[in-house]
Amino acid sequence: MTQSPQTPEPKGQVSDAVTGNWVDHLAPEWSRPYLRLSRADRPIGTWLLLLPCWWGLLLASASTGRFGWFDAWIMLGCAMGAWLMRGAGCTWNDITDRDFDAAVERTRSRPIPSGQVTVRGAMVWMGLQALISLGILMTFNAAAILLGFASAIPVLIYPFAKRFTWWPQVFLGIAFNWGALLAWTAHTGSLGAPAVALYLAGMAWTLFYDTIYAYQDTEDDALIGVKSTARLFGDRPLPWLRAFLILTVVLMALAFILALLPLNDMLILVLALGGAWFIGWHLAWQMRMLDIDDWKVCMHLFRSNRNAGLIPVIALAAAVLA
Repeated sequence: MTQSPQTPEPKGQVSDAVTGNWVDHLAPEWSRPYLRLSRADRPIGTWLLLLPCWWGLLLASASTGRFGWFDAWIMLGCAMGAWLMRGAGCTWNDITDRDFDAAVERTRSRPIPSGQVTVRGAMVWMGLQALISLGILMTFNAAAILLGFASAIPVLIYPFAKRFTWWPQVFLGIAFNWGALLAWTAHTGSLGAPAVALYLAGMAWTLFYDTIYAYQDTEDDALIGVKSTARLFGDRPLPWLRAFLILTVVLMALAFILALLPLNDMLILVLALGGAWFIGWHLAWQMRMLDIDDWKVCMHLFRSNRNAGLIPVIALAAAVLA
């Protein structure tokens, strides 16, 4: 991370933290190693976990024609839960990957390999975050609660995926887009085909953005034997990224059609489909800008997916209000 000579890096700062982040500059010093462990200094992951939740909730609201106070709570609860569960998941990831992280230039400054937090301390911190998340989950309906418990399975498996498959991004997509299923169910009371299609669209989107992210570490990953789609695709990622883009748009459009076509309201359907169309254009822009040999470009494009994911949120919010 580059800073001016007049601004020394805060003690313990992680190498890929966001410049000027609140954790390194405003949080109490005793809390910083734990907040770094939760990636609070790198908020993009929280957004990528949260946005599919909001997609699912807003699509369900548009399909039923209602958005009440409890839906506002679902929206807020998903935001808090995304922050907490992303933190718990990252803590678990860093516990399991501590030896790998110590061998990779970009990750050796993380709290566990750098000695800021012990494994026991990380386990306690992970449990605390998960416990608070459980309290939020228990305010939802029974079907959503069951889905919430089921989400723990892919979260636990994901850190090990890079050891046995070239497609660990699939396991990340399974975990990171679960909120689309949960939030839809929290509103409607049951799982539906539109939510499943939306979930699959989110998985395709995850394959797109996390492949770009993985290109930052291909050399180190090859040295330590870690697998990824970036290593699998090598210097020809564009055909694969194009396929993930098409899947994202088609599956998202299918979800919107399945949920909204029965309403017989063309305005609502067109507004929602605009979200699928324009996220496709954003992903196309990322492909044009991609330079797999420049880690700064890869990180910038990866972080830009917050804006990409907000496009369907805005489109679906407009559909709810229409």
